[in-house]
Amino acid sequence: MRVDAGLSKLLGLSRTVAAGLAETGGVLLDGQPAGKSDRLVAGSWLEITLPEPEHPVPVLAAPVDGMVVLYEDDDIVVIDKPVGVAVHPSPGWTGPTVVAGLAAAGIQIATSGAAERQGVVHRLDVGTTGVMVVAKSEHAYSVLKRAFKERTVEKRYHALVQGHPDPSRGTIDAPIDRHPRQDYKFAVVASGKPSVTHYEVMEAFRAASLVDVRLETGRTHQIRVHFSALRHPCVGDLTYGADPVLAKKLNLTRQWLQARSLGFHHPAHEGWVEFTSEYPADLQTALDSLRADSW
Repeated sequence: MRVDAGLSKLLGLSRTVAAGLAETGGVLLDGQPAGKSDRLVAGSWLEITLPEPEHPVPVLAAPVDGMVVLYEDDDIVVIDKPVGVAVHPSPGWTGPTVVAGLAAAGIQIATSGAAERQGVVHRLDVGTTGVMVVAKSEHAYSVLKRAFKERTVEKRYHALVQGHPDPSRGTIDAPIDRHPRQDYKFAVVASGKPSVTHYEVMEAFRAASLVDVRLETGRTHQIRVHFSALRHPCVGDLTYGADPVLAKKLNLTRQWLQARSLGFHHPAHEGWVEFTSEYPADLQTALDSLRADSW
């Protein structure tokens, strides 16, 4: 496979970081500098020079408009994440984050995990709204991380997709990995990670369908990629092939995708808990417009 993809799997780095190592001369194949797109061949001698670790940047408290705490106790905090908010700081992102918003609200979260994403046990895209949980205690962090890894968490989403999926109820089982030509996207790739999405159409309109989605796996952009591969992209999701004309008519500037509910065994008392979030204004307005057939 490619050098950047191979290093990502070998060392647990992101593909972008692996590519950066190759571009700065940090990767040698049989003694010669290797580019990020060169191929790893069995039997070759691979040398990697890792940079010195950076000192973690402290998370600065910053209030997040529209972020609502749905539930909080000594172990967890459950929030309703608004659009345009990243879960944690990352290179190149200068906007608001869930972690900074919680700090501004005086909510102390677990210190387990990478410095910039302590307490974070799962993520939502910047453009995806809805319910998510953050660990406050170290015990909760360990239990929830294991629960997400073992797929005992029930994650349900609502998505407005273009057209009418056929059958109206089914399972999409297709592996996902980085897009072979566009690193900022993901795609169905034969050598990708197993990815399973269950769906059921709840309501059908002339140009779109409201779909209830249950994720069996949690790959980056999974719902967006899977429905795009079926030629039914999320309405408004121009990155994955949505119709810009329809998006404009519905006044959508991002994908119509809502993390509707999240259920899991509470890390302290082990009882089943479930939390639900309502549609934000932009998604509700688009849905009302379709129901009224006013566009």
